[in-house]
Amino acid sequence: MCFSATASFTASAVLGVVGVATLRHVREPRALLFACVPLLFAVHQFSEGMVWLALEGRLGATAVDHSVFLFTLYAIGILPLLMPVAVVLMEPPGWRRRVILGLCGVGAVVFAWDMTGLVVAPTCAVIEQHSITYTNPITSQMWVSLLYILATCGALLLSTHRVVRGYGLLNVIGLTIVHLVKGYAFASVWCFYAAVLSVVLYRQFNRQDIDVATPNGTSAPRRPFVLSWLRG
Repeated sequence: MCFSATASFTASAVLGVVGVATLRHVREPRALLFACVPLLFAVHQFSEGMVWLALEGRLGATAVDHSVFLFTLYAIGILPLLMPVAVVLMEPPGWRRRVILGLCGVGAVVFAWDMTGLVVAPTCAVIEQHSITYTNPITSQMWVSLLYILATCGALLLSTHRVVRGYGLLNVIGLTIVHLVKGYAFASVWCFYAAVLSVVLYRQFNRQDIDVATPNGTSAPRRPFVLSWLRG
């Protein structure tokens, strides 16, 4: 699979449209953060497009460090905390919610560690076999990666909502394949895969399959849209 600036910018544009369309269907404030995932990935893919341009020498020299930091800020720093928080906000009381709250704690540890690493140690980014390899001496440690996957995918897989668990399962399958095929560029390729995969969330919110009050069902009352001004 070949990646490029064009692929990243195209994915960003498509995800931007899908992200806004997804937000148009949110009826529960607690589901808003999860519904923002496609739009956040749109911004993220745009940042990797800038990394491609910088590494190809089409931007100034300082653009490499800035664009790499912006990409890793979300991919390595924010995502392992954002995902379990987005999931736990939609969870009803019960053992699943308590476990996912624990995973939020794991995500917070990973967030603090990785953010420290991104600030104090330079991240090296190089183009290797048509993909970008990101290497950081602090954030690239195996135990950090395992906790990262536990926080992000574990929260999805533990969700009460079947559609959220399905999204988590597809991500686990994707990261396994990426690790086996393009492990040297894991962060870049998996984030691209997860970004494209987030398009499925539009269908779930459009069909009202994610109902916070009635998991795995449709509640009787039709609640007003959270961001009704987007529907104007």
